[in-house]
Amino acid sequence: MRAPLITVIVTYTIAIVGLTLMPGMDDHGNPWHMSLFEAFYVISYTATTIGFGEVPFPYSDTQRLWMTFSIYFTVIPWFYAIGKIISLFQDPALKQALTTSSFGRAVENLHEPFFIVSGYGETGSLLVKALDHKGIRVVVTERDQDRVNDLELEDYQFDIPVLCSDAKMPDTLLRAGVRHPMCKGIAALTDNDHVNLAIAVAAKLLNPKLTVLARAEDDEVAANMASFGTDHILNPYTLFGDQLGMEVHAIGTYLLHRWLTGVPGESLTLPKVPPIGKWIVCGYGRFGKAVVENLEREQITTVVIEADPELTHCKQCVVGNGTEAGTLTEAGIEGAVGIVAGTNNDINNLSIVMTAQKMNPDLFVVVRKNRRFNEPLFEHFNADISMDPSAIIAHECLARMITPMMTHFLQLVRTQDNTWANQLISQLVEVVGENVPEAWGVTIDADHSPAVANLIAWGLPVTLDSLMRDPGNRTERLALVPLMLIRSGKYELLPEPHLPLQVGDRLLFCGTPNAKSAQPITQSNHKILTWIINGREIADGWLWRWMSRKITRLRKLHKQTKH
Repeated sequence: MRAPLITVIVTYTIAIVGLTLMPGMDDHGNPWHMSLFEAFYVISYTATTIGFGEVPFPYSDTQRLWMTFSIYFTVIPWFYAIGKIISLFQDPALKQALTTSSFGRAVENLHEPFFIVSGYGETGSLLVKALDHKGIRVVVTERDQDRVNDLELEDYQFDIPVLCSDAKMPDTLLRAGVRHPMCKGIAALTDNDHVNLAIAVAAKLLNPKLTVLARAEDDEVAANMASFGTDHILNPYTLFGDQLGMEVHAIGTYLLHRWLTGVPGESLTLPKVPPIGKWIVCGYGRFGKAVVENLEREQITTVVIEADPELTHCKQCVVGNGTEAGTLTEAGIEGAVGIVAGTNNDINNLSIVMTAQKMNPDLFVVVRKNRRFNEPLFEHFNADISMDPSAIIAHECLARMITPMMTHFLQLVRTQDNTWANQLISQLVEVVGENVPEAWGVTIDADHSPAVANLIAWGLPVTLDSLMRDPGNRTERLALVPLMLIRSGKYELLPEPHLPLQVGDRLLFCGTPNAKSAQPITQSNHKILTWIINGREIADGWLWRWMSRKITRLRKLHKQTKH
């Protein structure tokens, strides 16, 4: 901008000063010279090619001669300056600078909790859509401009700040709000494990208290992430292998896991139970290894078909792709009960399924989908289980972002037997119906549950049942189920309603959206909570408010004394 601006200023100055020096005549025939303001006015409309006439008096020949010179002298630099300005605004560097500045302001102006999603690919787009549907704010960083354009064209309920930049760079993470007081966590969901590792490490170094979720398919990368304190390391193949093992051995546990990690509001469908017998696994990569490990853990015989045994370190396998009838026959397709098409090529997986079903129509089919844009192709095949890595990671991230306690609960569920899981499922269906319930956590303290904390401090026992009652009708229970209690670092599954609560307790609930929105009323309102406990209404006068403030101040003073 410097050169065109200087050119315009210099030419304007020469033209204006020269015009003031050119002699003219007024309407009475007296000699007259333009003032600087009049000359500036004339040159302005002349140089911009607007044209206005000879004002305030007709020009003399000398003035017209100078104006003729000024037209060519100023118009050409003016067009030059306009051209440079237009080209400047088309410059990618300036566009990036303006976008980055706008992105930074949008993040700074967020005054509610938000998550950062690095990578708006198949997994990231699913997660962003789910979080936006849940009313949770999101900030996105993505290296590919085409994906950024896709996000901007989506119809989300919130304006989602998005920056086209490399999230490995600390500056990008800082602009995205990694140190923002309202940032609750970051999810590294690119399709490159090393990029995800760099994001996870940088986020932990910039903000050690931040919750970090990262996708990692390589074991070495996952171990490196763990060494830097990454909170949740998600491997879609390991997760799917675990789920397949649960389906075979403990269908109730699997169904409970799937239900509690689903998107709230979705209908619950009963999965097909994989049969016990010989299974054929096509592809011994990271996905195939996870499947084989979990199937063999459940005492299921597996035969592996692998095209490159040396690369995948497959010691005992049938060499081939699995797309040929001869290879499947060698693997014993006629006597198998199930087949896993688990290569990294969608077309090969579809070919494997087609060939195998012709040879053995009774096979239980598990197929891996690598790219979501191939979804229409898979819809024509009646696969019993379809493995979508993007959906698995997105659901896991959603569950751990919205309800962190759910992770601990699901880990404890794995230690229970199938009968226990079936009983809990029956209880959930009876209370909340057959749709995926909402899940939320409750902390018993003065900040999150002031009414409960105050009544406990005043010596009035408050039980878990009190938080399960309808604040509008104390005789009715809300449509919710208490899943877990955390007290002094100890976990208790399915706590009893008559259990007395203590300050510092953390509770995990699941239930209907109405129950989730109604429960905070009981937690924060002394009158309603007291009415629920003993059926008595208390006066809400100045004395009660004075006592509440007094006790709150005493509690804060006690905390400061302890520290």
